[in-house]
Amino acid sequence: MNKRPIETLMGLFVIGVTAVFLIFAHSKIEFKIVEGYPLTVQFQKAGGLENGSDVRISGIKVGSVTSRKLDDNYMAVVDLTIKKDVKLPVDTVAAIGGDGIMGDKFINLIPGKSKDVLKAGDQITKVKDFKSLEDSVSEIIFLATKDPKEAMK
Repeated sequence: MNKRPIETLMGLFVIGVTAVFLIFAHSKIEFKIVEGYPLTVQFQKAGGLENGSDVRISGIKVGSVTSRKLDDNYMAVVDLTIKKDVKLPVDTVAAIGGDGIMGDKFINLIPGKSKDVLKAGDQITKVKDFKSLEDSVSEIIFLATKDPKEAMK
């Protein structure tokens, strides 16, 4: 069996580049669940949220999803942990968003204007329910096929 040193060197080079890429990716991605105070939010649809999904404000990670469950009314109850230094007004709105069509889902928080803040264990009561791609497409089709005369009424 004839071994060529160039093949060995190329193999080592590929392994080295892969290791550098993995180290870089690990340093840029926040894998850990944020520690802080707990909050709860209820949605009609959890929309692909997973334990560990991000909670963001203006695209910045400020928390994590810690659990998801159904309540007695078949609502999706999502438990969150928010960083201790982030104080959210009681009129904060929670919505489920996504990173593109195939991207991960996250909870987007839109802080309100209230002077009162949410405390540990409180529930975010203002929500915007998740709209799946199928929901959006069906709305567009409905609008496109709707009789214009009915729209005037």
